[in-house]
Amino acid sequence: MAITIEHVETEKEFDPPIGYVKPRFDLFAEDISHRVIVDIQHARTTDHYDRFLYYHCVALLEQISSSANYRPDLKVFTVVVLTSGDRHRTPISVTDFDPHDLVGRPLGEIPHKIIYLCPKYVSKDTPQPYREWLEAINDTLDEEVDESMYHRAEIQKLFATIQSDHISPEERARMIEEYHQEELQEVAVEEGKRTIAFALLQQGVAVEVIAKATGLSVGGA
Repeated sequence: MAITIEHVETEKEFDPPIGYVKPRFDLFAEDISHRVIVDIQHARTTDHYDRFLYYHCVALLEQISSSANYRPDLKVFTVVVLTSGDRHRTPISVTDFDPHDLVGRPLGEIPHKIIYLCPKYVSKDTPQPYREWLEAINDTLDEEVDESMYHRAEIQKLFATIQSDHISPEERARMIEEYHQEELQEVAVEEGKRTIAFALLQQGVAVEVIAKATGLSVGGA
């Protein structure tokens, strides 16, 4: 999909608002055929899938308000970057609005999509070029960037933008703090599991039961 961006807004809001909740988009871009929304979710929440579904629908409905039919002029793609991760621990997931038949074949009627990116879960199994983009995003969060590892011109442009202070020091500090806070929480959970496992062992509970309950490898389990 080729996109040539002609119009970009940050902290975008629709005025008047669509519906009873007024969302604000981190980055809102358009060309003659596409409307691309990029939202950065720093803190993990229980409703972010539902929240960004709402945001996505707002960007569709805003077009219908001035259209002669229910097919919006612009395709809408919402990209959500979950910097603190997600309970599903998958690097890329997609909400595809196109209808499918019973064997999974798409009908090609509705192009709109929501793409969720979780950079902290990128691995060698993540396909290229997605892996390089996710690794770059992840590196910018921990401030340990080896630019020689990246060859795509778009990624080098991303690094140049960051270095030229287009991202404020306050915003970068908040992103890094929340990124590491999530890591600390995961460590605390693992330590709590080990404490519980040790207490159960002291009480004579079978190692197989402890392993199943905590997900840890205990003794001969």
